[in-house]
Amino acid sequence: MPLPEPGTLRQILAANTAGTERMLWGAHGSVALAALAQGTAIEDDAALAGGSVVLATRDQLTAAQALVALDGTVRRLVICPPDLPLAHLAAIAATAEAQAIITDRDAAEFDGVDLPALIACKLPLRPVHSNFNPVATEWVLLTSGTTGVPKMVVHSLAALTGAIKPAQPDEPPVWATFYDIRRYGGLQILLRALLGNGSMVLSDAHEPVPEHLQRLAAHGVTHISGTPSHWRRALMSSDSNLIAPRYVRLSGEIADQAILDALKRQYPEAAIGHAYASTEAGVGFEVNDGLEGFPAEILDGDRDPSFKVIEGTLHIRSRRTASRYLGASQTLMDEDGFIDSGDFVAERGGRYYFVGRRGGIINVGGLKVHPEEVEQILNKHAQVKMSLVSARRNPITGAIVVADIVLNDSVAPGDSSDALKQDILAFCRAALPAHKVPAAIKFVSSLAVTPAGKLVRQNA
Repeated sequence: MPLPEPGTLRQILAANTAGTERMLWGAHGSVALAALAQGTAIEDDAALAGGSVVLATRDQLTAAQALVALDGTVRRLVICPPDLPLAHLAAIAATAEAQAIITDRDAAEFDGVDLPALIACKLPLRPVHSNFNPVATEWVLLTSGTTGVPKMVVHSLAALTGAIKPAQPDEPPVWATFYDIRRYGGLQILLRALLGNGSMVLSDAHEPVPEHLQRLAAHGVTHISGTPSHWRRALMSSDSNLIAPRYVRLSGEIADQAILDALKRQYPEAAIGHAYASTEAGVGFEVNDGLEGFPAEILDGDRDPSFKVIEGTLHIRSRRTASRYLGASQTLMDEDGFIDSGDFVAERGGRYYFVGRRGGIINVGGLKVHPEEVEQILNKHAQVKMSLVSARRNPITGAIVVADIVLNDSVAPGDSSDALKQDILAFCRAALPAHKVPAAIKFVSSLAVTPAGKLVRQNA
């Protein structure tokens, strides 16, 4: 079945779900995709036609049906992740010139916040009553990792779906992702399920990893994505043996060789791939050869997407990128249409390797250290499950490198001693310059992960 030309999501579902058993499963409910083509959970969608709205729901399943209902109905749709502070909602609504907040929350939660009208969005579905001509909808996503009001990134449905390949006639996939669908990575997987021929299992931020894996197994997940940190946490659970995916996808953080190899050992029959994508740049490329980094040939030629490296950072130009920041003074791309990703790469032997982010550099006596580069070495040690490298202030060098490490389950408590620390440090010294070797190591039981699935980084 060829991929439909981007119409509205409701039109696409109406044309491709009749007579099927395709589903969206949430942690506390489910809905048939065929029903989304005919119903809505929004109280008065006709009143929203041609307007600008902000979607601010708690529940992912409710959010998913709202995305289908609102695409083609409103001219602008701002999608808020569930952890967005309510204090930021008024500024976001004002910037978006929103006429309404679409929500499943009680009105009392918004007391004291100056907002436009609240319109309820709650399951079960009711028949669609609106009758109007579809409009082109701006999909506005919020950036993550900022302490203030997030930037608002404007996409079209065509750009968001530009990397999605036509559905294959083989066994319909059951997609899942550790991401929330209101973030770019999760939305990509939702759109793959909706525009393809499959179903999807939604995550839940409050669900323990073992219970989530059990639910994935119960629905027969075949395709699943997440950040490397998501996957490391999943592999720490014995319940990771319950699933047998055909395809495993990583994105959002550097996919180092240690996690790629660990996933291949756990799921030997699965295709293991990692994708490079961001909220602003969209999906840049996918790497499916089982190796970290990406072939240098990706930078060759005039293709779409196209890439170049300027002063060590990767720049991207593509029809999949966002068009602009909404209401912001910053420009999204340069005069040639390239977006500066802020990701440093280094070329070695005909392949580029991700080194780290521009904003995360540790300055050790004037020498630069990328935490991710050190973590990639630490994670290769046989006794290390995952690691977090950060800076600690030092009166002589300004900063030193330190590391928190989660050990493999195979390490007995008595083994996590100074001898093991020295062995790990010796492993680092063999692979890194002296200024990049951690000055101190601490063994920890777990590492904090952001709502976007990335390691929490706080340099002291």
